[in-house]
Amino acid sequence: MTRLPRRKLGTTGYEISTVGLGTWALGGAGWSWSWGPQDDAQSVATIVAAVEAGINWLDTAAEYGLGHSEEVVGRALRAVPEADRPLVFTKCGLVWDPAAPMTPACQIASPASIRRECEDSLRRLGVEAIDLYQVHWPPADGTPVDEYWAVMVELREAGKVRAVGLSNHGVAQLTAAEAIGHVDSLQPPLSAIGRDAAGDIIPWCAAHGTSVIVYSPMHSGLLSGSFDAARLAPEDWRRREPDWTEKLDANLRVAHALGDIAAVKGTTAGSVAVAWTLAWPGVTGAIVGARSPRQISGWIDGAALRLTDADLDSIAAAIRASGAGTGPERPPVTGSAGDVAAVEVDDVAQRVPGQPAVQVVGEDAHHVGLESHVVTGHVRRDEDVGQSPER
Repeated sequence: MTRLPRRKLGTTGYEISTVGLGTWALGGAGWSWSWGPQDDAQSVATIVAAVEAGINWLDTAAEYGLGHSEEVVGRALRAVPEADRPLVFTKCGLVWDPAAPMTPACQIASPASIRRECEDSLRRLGVEAIDLYQVHWPPADGTPVDEYWAVMVELREAGKVRAVGLSNHGVAQLTAAEAIGHVDSLQPPLSAIGRDAAGDIIPWCAAHGTSVIVYSPMHSGLLSGSFDAARLAPEDWRRREPDWTEKLDANLRVAHALGDIAAVKGTTAGSVAVAWTLAWPGVTGAIVGARSPRQISGWIDGAALRLTDADLDSIAAAIRASGAGTGPERPPVTGSAGDVAAVEVDDVAQRVPGQPAVQVVGEDAHHVGLESHVVTGHVRRDEDVGQSPER
């Protein structure tokens, strides 16, 4: 089993791999935000393959498959040797009606609901405590931040969960929560198309010791380099979203720019997309999904790939020319790769027969406490990666 680069998850004491496996699509079909049918045995095999590839955390949510994704994760945990079991991050705050599975879940965060959801997730996952428990979305039921965050802190203090975080929350909500108890992590979307979090939310987290684990670094497959809208399942949620319909051409121009950089580096556009998110100061890790073991090879290089300032400039130019998305166009200038001393660390990256060698690069002054890396290797071609889910 390989060991990927790791970064500290805020003040929790955890050190997580720079990429985590997202299990949204492993919830299968039959609910409003489905990616289409999914075989459970293949889902378990995908999680096991991710762990063998060096990924040490999984991201799921009660809503994914209306509880089914958590059940699949629990099944996979039992298939992994105890010493190798990954951390499990899950979410609460979306409550569905079992009698109407195609109706979107309601955003509810009342104290009683959160406590009940926590117990349900513990049961489905088959664990004694959840490693990171997050409020999925700000509630629409009128529950104020200080009320639902107090319950999250209570669960942490009681040992039901080991760390608590927020997902899809803004600076004002983070500030209010921090006044009640420390916010261990934030989960915002971030990609070369969806860049808004880099403007204010990620800097807030960096200033407050809150880790950031971003989702959709490949913008749900758009930036993979092999996205094909014709291959989407009939019930795939992307068929009704603007970024995959009327905005598709502009977004694919960004994907092509990532592909040009990938060709030079001997990797995939998906890996470059992931590395772009990891280049932002304050980002701890990126959630990337896979529906099969082979899809993992389409982006795993991104965990250790270091983009140069010239690479970042090229991506920023492509973003401007395409008009795709909103938000800052590139991470701050960090200096060229030659400004950073390379350090070989055998226990961080190991050579695996048939896979690229990984050279670990020392700490960058602009990424204090984080790691930067360079990857060299062969191009991985996988017709599935364009359909690879995230989260």
